[in-house]
Amino acid sequence: MTKLPTSFPLKKRFRVPTFKRLHRTLHCKAKALCFPHYVKMASLFCYRDSCPSVKNILLLDSEGKRVAVKYFSDDWPTNGAKLAFEKSIFTKTLKTNARIEAEIMMFDSNVIIYKFIQDLHFFVTGGDDENELILATVLQGFFDAVALLLRNNVDKREALENLDLILLCFDEIVDGGMVLETDPSIIAGKVATHTMDADAPLSEQTITQAWATAREHLTRTLLK
Repeated sequence: MTKLPTSFPLKKRFRVPTFKRLHRTLHCKAKALCFPHYVKMASLFCYRDSCPSVKNILLLDSEGKRVAVKYFSDDWPTNGAKLAFEKSIFTKTLKTNARIEAEIMMFDSNVIIYKFIQDLHFFVTGGDDENELILATVLQGFFDAVALLLRNNVDKREALENLDLILLCFDEIVDGGMVLETDPSIIAGKVATHTMDADAPLSEQTITQAWATAREHLTRTLLK
């Protein structure tokens, strides 16, 4: 019997809607009615064949160690389970050529889209019935937003020095697994202005707030 490849370049595949996908679509529409900020992404995706859902977004280094990760699913209930998953997908994708364009892999009933640059490995995971093109759009939005915020110096050192910005990217892209935004310029812009009280005197700010204020002014300048 011919063995199918475990990973391959991203290609469009058409799916037949299932009850589970229709249920998620209705949930997505309901959420759009309750949360105005969700309407844009809801109108973009929910009236297609599915409502997109992301299980996690991972940023690992060239040794498979965490730089920044966020999980939106209970599929990995413990930190040990999460670390084991990260190690597994890193090992399985290590020898692939995902530096030119994003690639896709099926692993443990999940669709994983990934892309590498320098010593950083970007991953987005969805269920096996998710639309790969939407997951790829999420990955590219995250990838490009990070590049904007790091002034195209996308490597582990810069990522660690700007870790707070990368963590804020997660919140701007996905909320509870549901996709909110994929436009990198919008994501980076929101992250740049995400401060607790930028107008407060420095003497009244905490160290964290002061750093956030300074970083906001710098990022605004870079994005002009």
